[in-house]
Amino acid sequence: MKIEVLGCSGAEFPGFNPPGFLIDGKILLDAGTIGASLSENAQWKIRHIVVSHAHLDHIRGIPFLADNIIIKNKRHNVTVIGIAPVLKSLKNNLLNNKIWPDFTMIPNVEKAVIKFLEVKPGKQIEINGYKITAYRVNHSVPATGYIIQDRRGKRLLYTGDTGPTHAIWKEAGRAKIDRAIIEVSFPNKMEALALETGHLTPKLLRKELDKIKMPPDKILITHPKPQHLKTIRSEIKKLGIPNIRLLKDGEVINI
Repeated sequence: MKIEVLGCSGAEFPGFNPPGFLIDGKILLDAGTIGASLSENAQWKIRHIVVSHAHLDHIRGIPFLADNIIIKNKRHNVTVIGIAPVLKSLKNNLLNNKIWPDFTMIPNVEKAVIKFLEVKPGKQIEINGYKITAYRVNHSVPATGYIIQDRRGKRLLYTGDTGPTHAIWKEAGRAKIDRAIIEVSFPNKMEALALETGHLTPKLLRKELDKIKMPPDKILITHPKPQHLKTIRSEIKKLGIPNIRLLKDGEVINI
């Protein structure tokens, strides 16, 4: 499994892009960043977008990708995967012919550029040989993390945005996790805000990892606020956890 980090930031500044992780060039895990990092040809290879929740920094690339496809007159569609409340938010609040054209109806229903596929938490689906399972996490809006397994049995855990949670950690302990991409948005001094908004700090992360019976081989931290990046990096290091580090935009991870 090859994972390209298109973005892994908890806010947007020059050099810091919102979350987007491209798996083997075909499946996008969250869509905060697409066109700002991918060439046209790379964009056309995306067939599925797995969305954790409907906050703008995780979905904003979807309408621009749809626009690029229709302008290029590509005979191409992209399936957006998520739980029902997430897909409903996308339809009602983004692709609603007010904020952006409804690409679930363009050029027509049968050949629409954007199609939706609902997943139910805990129920596995299979997409082109990848086994994908959503698990509810604790955020300020309906949200899920995912465990994605490829044909070789390599498993990636992605929390999306979450505060302290349970279901995904319970599942993570059942079988080996090769890589875990886990959010840490705030430094320890901002724990109250983290809990209020459904995010983690390094100290809260430590407590979450204690819930996993079988620790991931490597832990990769996403979604830090750039304004607090230096402090978060230092506090992560002080946890003394082996094989943990912060991700960087543009890097490639091979599992």
